[in-house]
Amino acid sequence: MRTFLAVHRSGSFTAAAQLLRLSQPTVTTQIRSLEQRLGHTLFERLPRGVAPTAEANDLAARVAEPLDALEVVAGPGGGDASAPPAPLRVAGPAEVLHGLVLPALAPLAAEGVRLRVRTGTVDDLLDELRGGRHDLVLSPLCPRGRALVADPLVDEEFVLVASPSWADRIRRDRLARQGASSLCEAPLVAYGDDLPILRRYWRHVFGVRLTCGPAVTVPDLRGMMAAAENGAGVTVLPRYLCQEALDRGRLVALLEPEEPPVNTMYLVRRTGVPGNAHLDRVHRHLVSAARGW
Repeated sequence: MRTFLAVHRSGSFTAAAQLLRLSQPTVTTQIRSLEQRLGHTLFERLPRGVAPTAEANDLAARVAEPLDALEVVAGPGGGDASAPPAPLRVAGPAEVLHGLVLPALAPLAAEGVRLRVRTGTVDDLLDELRGGRHDLVLSPLCPRGRALVADPLVDEEFVLVASPSWADRIRRDRLARQGASSLCEAPLVAYGDDLPILRRYWRHVFGVRLTCGPAVTVPDLRGMMAAAENGAGVTVLPRYLCQEALDRGRLVALLEPEEPPVNTMYLVRRTGVPGNAHLDRVHRHLVSAARGW
């Protein structure tokens, strides 16, 4: 039943195997044995993962609460109240962890909360969370499905910026009047060749499609900011990341639209799984800290 619940929540035999520290063939054998005992199929096999049947959903609703209660008593700590909680595994994009999360969590670390922090791409981190490799993931995407629950944390505001020298060449007054056409000659600094952040800004603020290619691509927002500060061109950054550079004059905000594009950052964790003793505390702390971000 524990294996069944892990597959039901993660949506994958592979993810359940990672979560339970079992081999995938063992998970497959246990599920087949359970299906034979019950006399009906529990999961439909898909090209990627599995989908629960109606019978599986009914079974999960009946067994989840008692199994979770048992896990609290006989989980990794073996019911030993004196055993220290395992380190809390937190993951997210490097820029968010560096700029927001780690400064907020530093006081908790000083109070004895043990943290293990990892960075990575959002899709990979969410897949790893489903497989039990993380306890909490910061994500700019709201994941779908029942296996994960996402709580809105903060709205990132995006700013069109450039170095002072480029700002003088572009002339912000002309940009305000003429819009995107004023930026045709400015090189663009982007996260990738498909200009993911810049395309959204152009569409939201200027109402046009961005057709230019990037002059510089850096798959790290901090690298994009460093390139822009040193005159590489125009880019779009979250305000939390570039606010200090704006205050110190190393970057200039080229526009201040009334409704800048925003992106919601989520706190994501697995559903129905008893967490680390510090998980709720860290979750509440980040929600409280985010009010000042």
